[in-house]
Amino acid sequence: MLFFNLAAVHKKKAMPVIRIETLINAPVGVCFDLSRSIDMHVASTRHTGERAVAGRTSGLIELNETVSWRARHFFVWQTLTSKITRMDRPVLFVDEMVSGAFKAFKHEHYFIPAEHGQTLMTDIFNFESPLGWLGILANQLFLTRYMEKLLVKRNEIIKTTAESGQNVTDQYLSQTTT
Repeated sequence: MLFFNLAAVHKKKAMPVIRIETLINAPVGVCFDLSRSIDMHVASTRHTGERAVAGRTSGLIELNETVSWRARHFFVWQTLTSKITRMDRPVLFVDEMVSGAFKAFKHEHYFIPAEHGQTLMTDIFNFESPLGWLGILANQLFLTRYMEKLLVKRNEIIKTTAESGQNVTDQYLSQTTT
């Protein structure tokens, strides 16, 4: 039988912070735009069946725009809407949840020029689960690791695409909307 120290669970931070740094052999502008490309996001989360269903559904998301995502996580189809609340091209953009399964989340994307034309891409993802101490327990048991793996996979695909040497403009960096 498993026992949990609920007092210890309550003392844990209710809003986990995930920080991921990815060094990419590509210019800052390319990395910035790939990170805000709806089409790149869909490609990087294909394993969840994720697709954009409302708001900006293709092309490059801009300041104050929203996108609603539909995806399967933990065997349940979910819809989440986020909004770009800050954008300082090409060094920073921030998306925050408007509605969805989390109580809240804020995802900061930083892009710093590095040596030899490289870019250091840094993601800082803060999230809060619903359901009080049950949400905090879920964070500790599996949700924080799940979210970190999701972000790492996304960044690996962005890195591979940016470093591919192919012209990614037509496929991922168009301004089309649907």
